[in-house]
Amino acid sequence: MSSAYVGPVIDPHHHLWDLSLGRHPWLAPPEAADEEMVFGSIAPIRRDYGVGEYLWDAARQNIVATVHVEAGWSDDFPLEETRWLDSLDRRFGVAARYVARVPLAGADAQRLVEREAANPAVVGIRDIVSWHPDPAKSFASREGMMSDPRWREGLSRATELGLSFDLMLFPWQMGEAARLVADHPDTQFVLNHCGSPVDRSEEGLALWRNGLSELSSAPNIAIKISDPVAYDHHWTVDSLRMVIDHCIACFGPQRAMFASDFPVAGLHADFDALYGAFRTIAASHSHDEQEALFFSTANRIYRLGLSPSQTSQDASHV
Repeated sequence: MSSAYVGPVIDPHHHLWDLSLGRHPWLAPPEAADEEMVFGSIAPIRRDYGVGEYLWDAARQNIVATVHVEAGWSDDFPLEETRWLDSLDRRFGVAARYVARVPLAGADAQRLVEREAANPAVVGIRDIVSWHPDPAKSFASREGMMSDPRWREGLSRATELGLSFDLMLFPWQMGEAARLVADHPDTQFVLNHCGSPVDRSEEGLALWRNGLSELSSAPNIAIKISDPVAYDHHWTVDSLRMVIDHCIACFGPQRAMFASDFPVAGLHADFDALYGAFRTIAASHSHDEQEALFFSTANRIYRLGLSPSQTSQDASHV
């Protein structure tokens, strides 16, 4: 067994927001008492979360750079989130790269993708396709988005401009996703949140395992081992190990990356506990494999251009 990883870490999935801007409708106070989403109540994260808050949470984990993933900014204000991120203090590597939001089936999708791609910090696009039959648990407005020809046209334009695509879905959508990935071999896909193993029943986990195995057979998809506590609220290292080991077995360290999903993951774990679990579970792998999981895979896919010897001060110049 190797020792636990102590090298530099890239966090390739987290969010920032300023609620005073009124741009995050999903974080607005609920009109009704029922505020449960698929991962539980979001009341604790209805607060500003900026660079300072992230640095405080991550202070002990040797984070040298991060990738900001779109945080549900209102579609009524396209391109604004990227401009807001540009205005932040990024000297310490926080939000060194962005995965921007573009509704790919929209009439203006191609223009928006082109505008986002013109910003050198934007390296990817996310348009969440997670559809659940229970509207309270669904992130997408409709089923079958990945099969929509207009949506696929938007994705193709993003690929032409060199952008990756962050793929967030539920396990019962993995068959449709496998067809999408096969039909777009030039697109670099990144599956979010371990493939969202939301159904913890024996049947639900079997569906997730089989779907993940099928998806991973395509060479143009990687996985983020991010927020594994979202659907495992009473987690232990052993319960997380079951999910994480399958992710790594399917994709291999060269196509897998640990990520926080903070502050959302903070609903069920603090930053140090989450990364402590990552380090403990990854310790059975070689040093090079651990470096891939914590640093190199994210560095390559999100084009950060860092070397493992760089510090967070160096990351501010990427």
